[in-house]
Amino acid sequence: MLNVKSVHTYYGNIHALKGVSLHVRAGEIVSLIGANGAGKTTLVQSICGFNRPRKGAIEFRGEDLSGRGAEQIVQQGIALVPEGRQIFATLSVENNLEMGGFIHRRRPDRIHRDMDRLFERFPILGQRRRQLAGTLSGGEQQMLAISRALMSRPQLLILDEPSMGLAPLVIRDIFRIIGELRQEGRTILLIEQNARAALRIADRGYVMETGKVVLQGEGSMLLRHRQVQRAYLGKGSKEIWEA
Repeated sequence: MLNVKSVHTYYGNIHALKGVSLHVRAGEIVSLIGANGAGKTTLVQSICGFNRPRKGAIEFRGEDLSGRGAEQIVQQGIALVPEGRQIFATLSVENNLEMGGFIHRRRPDRIHRDMDRLFERFPILGQRRRQLAGTLSGGEQQMLAISRALMSRPQLLILDEPSMGLAPLVIRDIFRIIGELRQEGRTILLIEQNARAALRIADRGYVMETGKVVLQGEGSMLLRHRQVQRAYLGKGSKEIWEA
């Protein structure tokens, strides 16, 4: 579904992505892990049209995304849950969801139908539909950010650091939601610093360091890989299965 081929992206003169390649098949969860500054968010921005690569290609369902803006990429079927959630704090929960369904604005019946389905999935959002989004808890805001992305009916959902700043019990809920989305047949690219949680749920994973992919493989294999254990999971491999 998604094919990133030898992508080079710059911030001014800073060479942020150095020949990154990866792919995501339909129905997979693919996790991308790495430390701060590894280039994970830059890759997301390149895919979503915010920072265009200077070299390489990004293809979605066989079509080249080069030169397409963010709105066109959403219309193609890619939706992003951004790092830090970036909800519209001064708008209601309902209005945030309407913004997520903007590409379907000529079909208000579809928007209302999709909103009702999301309120069934996340009853707390239904209870707070007229509440300002900025007054929600961190976990509720993350649920809203995921729901807002789903309003565009994406074929590929990109989640950028969904566990950031959340309490452990809330993180568990968020990863449960991600697993449920996968069971429904959603295709997900998951960018996470929480390597243990991200690789446990992933079909496959990639490890980035300093703008390059340095490891790739099945999620379970990467969990057992010594380099991944040492850098992201602590020293003891037994700890991996205990959280």
